[in-house]
Amino acid sequence: MGGKGDEMTMFGAKLVGGAFLGATLLAGSAFAEDASLSVSIKDHRFSPAEIRAPANTAIALTVKNLDKTPEEFESKPLRVEKVIAGGGETTIHIRPLSPGKYRFFGDYNEATAEGFLIVE
Repeated sequence: MGGKGDEMTMFGAKLVGGAFLGATLLAGSAFAEDASLSVSIKDHRFSPAEIRAPANTAIALTVKNLDKTPEEFESKPLRVEKVIAGGGETTIHIRPLSPGKYRFFGDYNEATAEGFLIVE
């Protein structure tokens, strides 16, 4: 006991622990730099109908449903589908995007619930 093998085991445990801590801190700092955006659904319409975000930055999009009925926030180009209960809200995390115009809509009321994320 207390030999070279034990020292190597302790070194390995410290190395793995340090790597885990470093990865956790990096992941935390990535989330801290997210662009925070918000959109509401009222009378089956998004407000604002256009939201803007910087390119190549992760996005935390809070969607508030002010209607009494549920709505499904959907966007094929953003790869998002999320049902939001009437009177509820949720935060959707979107990967960093290239510049462009990305459509989103309310799947239950697509004729009126439509908006765009403009990435610049």
